Amino acid sequence: MSMIKGFGILSTGMSAQRTRLDVVSSNLANANTTRTAEGGPYKRQIPVFESVGEDPDGVGLGVQVQSVETDPTEGPIVYDPGHPDADAQGYVHLPNVNVVEEMVDMMTAARSFEANTQAFQTLRDMIQQAINLGR
Repeated sequence: MSMIKGFGILSTGMSAQRTRLDVVSSNLANANTTRTAEGGPYKRQIPVFESVGEDPDGVGLGVQVQSVETDPTEGPIVYDPGHPDADAQGYVHLPNVNVVEEMVDMMTAARSFEANTQAFQTLRDMIQQAINLGR
């Protein structure tokens, strides 16, 4: 694998983690949304990743977001007859977003992004040193 190809591989990881952060941010922003345009409470979104493929030597070429799926699990139901979205019996269907899990996912994605950034900088420094040796 050429060192230059490493930049492309690292950038796919950074892009995938950025998308993951965007999805988690949306989940957190809608953690209390009980009514959506589609009807019903907000449903948690989950990014699905896939390998970009391999080069002829079998080296992976990175990662990409295949899709963003909707988590089909039901959220909690609470009795709150005064809530504007309560049903006829007074129950409110809440989103299936667990704020603690989303925060952990956000920290994991941020650390993964940081690791890719650090690897990107290290690769850049290695290439610069190789250029300096050639002078």
